[in-house]
Amino acid sequence: MQAIPVIDLMGGEVVRARMGERSAYRPLESPLSPSSDPIAVVSGLIAVYPFPILYVADLDAIEGKGDNLSALRRLRSNFPALEMWIDNGAADEAALEALAGLGAPVIGSESQRDGALVARHRDSRRVVLSLDFRGEAFQGPPGILAEPALWPRRVIVMTLARVGAGAGPDLERLGAIRSIAQNCEIYAAGGVRDATDLKALKAAGASGALIATALHQRRIVRADLEAI
Repeated sequence: MQAIPVIDLMGGEVVRARMGERSAYRPLESPLSPSSDPIAVVSGLIAVYPFPILYVADLDAIEGKGDNLSALRRLRSNFPALEMWIDNGAADEAALEALAGLGAPVIGSESQRDGALVARHRDSRRVVLSLDFRGEAFQGPPGILAEPALWPRRVIVMTLARVGAGAGPDLERLGAIRSIAQNCEIYAAGGVRDATDLKALKAAGASGALIATALHQRRIVRADLEAI
């Protein structure tokens, strides 16, 4: 199973995400980094473990309030070997292409007007689909969730209410998505607290887990990551 660290960008800084309430996000304070600068934060994460993949959410782009392309380019330049999965709120091909050369674009269901963009990338390994949930409610056009045959190969199950909340991963939802997406790699996002949660996700068949708070709070350390 692959552990994937997460950074959320807002105004050129890394912010601490909690429960998807973006208006309350503040610059990250972490013992792994001297500042909330993206380069400093990613350097701190890589010092914990040589992660091959980094998930980046451009919150300004997702909310239509600008973008963090400058920060993304800095990350690409400073960490050329790092694969980045980037969510910039893409709802059309132009937004996906804006990430060309930077990383793998993430299609977030909450940003879609319909299922057309997802369908155009059916079975793709270039893009990643994020199925976004807030509480029990799916965020996005219902048709996306109802048509797993149209999904790309890599799918994130994002439980926004559990992000940064220490509530534990949503194993039930992960299992439900896995049961209808047999040919997809399923990645869990939201709620991972410690090594026990990582083991539970691995046992549940997750291909990977997106983590942030547990790394910065040092509740997941190098030995835990090596063990999975």
